[in-house]
Amino acid sequence: MRAIDLIARKRDGGELSDEQIRFLVGGCVSGEIPDYQLSAFLMAVYWRGMTKAETVALTFAMAESGGQVDLTSIPGVKVDKHSTGGVGDKTTLVVAPLVAAAGVPIAKMSGRGLGHTGGTIDKLESIPGFRTELSIEEMLRQVSDIGIALVSQSEDLVPADRNLYALRDATATVESLPLIASSVMSKKLAAGADAIVLDVKCGHAAFIRTQQEADALAKLMVTIGRRAGRRTVALITSMDQPLGCAIGNALEVQEAIEALAGGGPDDLRDLSSILAGWMLALGGRASDAESGRIEAMRLLASGAGLAKLRELIAAQGGDAQIVDHPERLPAAPARLPLLAEQAGFVSALDARALGEAVMRLGGGRATQKSAVDHAVGIIVHAKVGDQVEIGQPLLTVHAREAGVAQQALTALNQAYTFAASKQPSRPSVLAVVS
Repeated sequence: MRAIDLIARKRDGGELSDEQIRFLVGGCVSGEIPDYQLSAFLMAVYWRGMTKAETVALTFAMAESGGQVDLTSIPGVKVDKHSTGGVGDKTTLVVAPLVAAAGVPIAKMSGRGLGHTGGTIDKLESIPGFRTELSIEEMLRQVSDIGIALVSQSEDLVPADRNLYALRDATATVESLPLIASSVMSKKLAAGADAIVLDVKCGHAAFIRTQQEADALAKLMVTIGRRAGRRTVALITSMDQPLGCAIGNALEVQEAIEALAGGGPDDLRDLSSILAGWMLALGGRASDAESGRIEAMRLLASGAGLAKLRELIAAQGGDAQIVDHPERLPAAPARLPLLAEQAGFVSALDARALGEAVMRLGGGRATQKSAVDHAVGIIVHAKVGDQVEIGQPLLTVHAREAGVAQQALTALNQAYTFAASKQPSRPSVLAVVS
């Protein structure tokens, strides 16, 4: 079997067998197939696509390319969650403690942010002392003890995805549904959960722009999960404007704490309770998603989710006092507002521009090796549907220096669009694929 023959077959629209796909994945991990041939294969897939059978085979081969987490020693149904990424998406920080507080074990591996979207691990590392790198043994022991662990992805987990993703990023082949689905689901399968809830973002600030594309991706990932024997549900959610009001690592941790205390922005609290409801339903703690949502809201009101977050932070070496004293989180000294130059109702808010501005402030990374400033970010004061007057603050930039903050404000001058009357905004959950 030769890589060049398989590349040609896919280039010409042919279908690859399970054995042929495993040959390519094996050569990717071993280094026997050079990057230039793997890049050619990825471009062929980008243009020709993959059948459902090919995508499933690629996912399984990637999931088995390295170590796999065995969660069978932990009693109960283990439920995982994954978001395809969006600006201000800190739902894991709210949902995971809520679900764990309800008695569903959470052993979650998360990633770092790249580009205009943030990553859960970056947010957690803004908490002084918080350890995200735990061994598998440490993670399992912690979940057994307190019911939850949030850790960075093991280096041994799905090495094929790590190699192929780097090539996709460098060869403009990221936006391929089979490659996205296999990348996401290979990591979820290798992480060992019994059930998976997927949050597929779509909109201007998401990697998937249209609901039609999001629906196709969601169906593909649910199919993969089911064929692997995992109960899988996907929610298609809107990402036309930031989720919540905080963008930036420490700022988002503070907003997640507010949500777990029963406050914070309505959209964050509502979406978090819906996601938690599905996780509780799949985990056997609720009869259906709506009953699970109601239970999640009860846990928010009781403070049980906040108590579980405090327990999680302490268990992983972090400063648990930040839960009651968020001023202990990193903070940027320069804070400048963007003032409204016209009155009216906000009809659109360019979330991608806000995410990119935070990245330029130092709060995100252009490459996987870029350093992150956990203190910087943006707080949004006016969102779609809000009425504003001239001179009213629309958002506030948090930066290290006033000059840098002013540059961000200049770049964000066109981020808002106004209308004379209130415009309807899309609901947070657009569809459910189950």
